[in-house]
Amino acid sequence: MSSDRIHAPAAARACDWLVPDWPVPSFVQALTTTRRGGVSTGPYRSLNLADHVGDSERVVNDNRERLFRLADLPAMPFWLNQVHGVGVVDARSAARGSVADASFTGSDQVVCAVLTADCLPVLLYDRRNQRIAAVHAGWRGLAAGVIAATIARMNSRGDDLLAWLGPAIGPGRFEVGAEVRAQFLAHDPRSAAAFMPSATAGRWLADIYELARQRLGEAAVTSVYGGGFCTVSEADRFYSYRRDGVTGRMATLIWMTGNR
Repeated sequence: MSSDRIHAPAAARACDWLVPDWPVPSFVQALTTTRRGGVSTGPYRSLNLADHVGDSERVVNDNRERLFRLADLPAMPFWLNQVHGVGVVDARSAARGSVADASFTGSDQVVCAVLTADCLPVLLYDRRNQRIAAVHAGWRGLAAGVIAATIARMNSRGDDLLAWLGPAIGPGRFEVGAEVRAQFLAHDPRSAAAFMPSATAGRWLADIYELARQRLGEAAVTSVYGGGFCTVSEADRFYSYRRDGVTGRMATLIWMTGNR
């Protein structure tokens, strides 16, 4: 996937961050951090942005301050207490640390954010109503309907939405049990296209990007961009819970500047 450097904050262009390549207006800013550029050590090296994984609180706060400064954010990100569910909150009015797996806003200068280390971050932009959202979409959230729940809370129509899929575990490394596949097929038999038999008997390789595209398609979202990364395979660039167990988290952010 290429990076759209046109809409990237100037300082962010100098960092090893991913900038979505999608046709949004310049007042919509977004990025995904990598594990590089921070001060964490050990298994959290180096830009760990999660405060719930065992890293030093002081160091995490330092990393978050670095992100705020280098990305020239208009406000500190609206961090969530993610639980692999379908909860969605309004980032402008909800309490920080709300238990949810997605946030949205129609306000400028509000930074929606999700943390991931194999799960799929999904960004949404409503071009008609100028609303944005960040979604934490692991397989449990996808199966439970977190994308549809977010679109409903945004009060958006699918054909008004653009979606971007950030870095997640790749289809060649995401081995799951038959029970995971069964959950998706029970919802839609066409989900079978997202699963291939694994070399391990009774196991399957799941394509989380395809599963997300299918759920977006159900909501009439056809303008979908991104995908194609594998957090497990690129150990020097991405955190991966599947690969390492004890590890840090990357952040995927979206906000509107108000300069329209």
